[in-house]
Amino acid sequence: MSIRIGILGYGNLGKGVEKAVNANEDQELTAIFTRRDPLSIKPVSGRAKVFHVDRLPEMEDRIDCLVICGGSATDLPKQTPKYASSFNVVDSFDTHANIPSHFAAVNEAALSGGKIGVISCGWDPGMFSLNRLYAHSILPDGRDYTFWGRGVSQGHSDAIRRIEGVKDARQYTVPVQKAIEAVRAGEDPELTTRGKHTRECYVVAQEGADLARIEKEIKEMPNYFADYDTTVTFISEEEMKEKHSELPHGGAVLYSGHTGDRKHVIEYSLKLDSNPEFTGSVLAAVARAAYRMNREGQKGARTMFDIAPKYLSPLTDEYLRAHFL
Repeated sequence: MSIRIGILGYGNLGKGVEKAVNANEDQELTAIFTRRDPLSIKPVSGRAKVFHVDRLPEMEDRIDCLVICGGSATDLPKQTPKYASSFNVVDSFDTHANIPSHFAAVNEAALSGGKIGVISCGWDPGMFSLNRLYAHSILPDGRDYTFWGRGVSQGHSDAIRRIEGVKDARQYTVPVQKAIEAVRAGEDPELTTRGKHTRECYVVAQEGADLARIEKEIKEMPNYFADYDTTVTFISEEEMKEKHSELPHGGAVLYSGHTGDRKHVIEYSLKLDSNPEFTGSVLAAVARAAYRMNREGQKGARTMFDIAPKYLSPLTDEYLRAHFL
């Protein structure tokens, strides 16, 4: 029997999840839920059913896992706990500083309903988180360095679009190359947040908007831009479509560790043509794991740290041992 997936939110990430579910033979897309007019939504596959979000409560017995594709700034802190009591849920909450409080809220809701809620899935947090954990566990005498980009951050772009007077926005995270080179060389540099990345923001403002206020709000936004050297460039809608319509991203986790007087550098990197499609693929795999874990009787909030790797794969244990081990 296929795992029945629901998607809440149909922006770039929701479309990425739809493509991933359609590519997995053990999953089927039951429905897409939106706050917009369902008739305005044109699914990628052309065959998915679309409902208004108000229809979700009546679908509890038809969805094995609900993948929540809202933004971390304002959507996920409300949506994931709200639905975790009724559905197994997966989200990509990526405000690192607020993960503990988000986990606690989802855990309370999921426990009350006997469901699983897996938060902060994607590539960072997510795949990068796992690699930081593996490296620290193997080489306790060392330190990790995470670099993102150059690429479009969906969460940061969404946070800018929530500012009054902003019509559209793209935010590029740019690693400081000198810092990466120092880590790869085994220099173990002391790097501040500002010393590892810069942030480039391209903004389409609404007609008559206060540009100075918008720029100030962006640069002073806590958890997103306040700790970085940030540039804000106002552009036209035409330039946004022409130069910033794609959503590439990537980055690397590096770990510099020691065993006695020997030095070791571990590196895991990603080069992504499409940030939302890759993130959507991670969410689909985690949805499979959430369904399996709940079927075994588990409940409450989880992260990528709590998922045995085999739960992510559609392949049998025997196949995994024979071909991947």
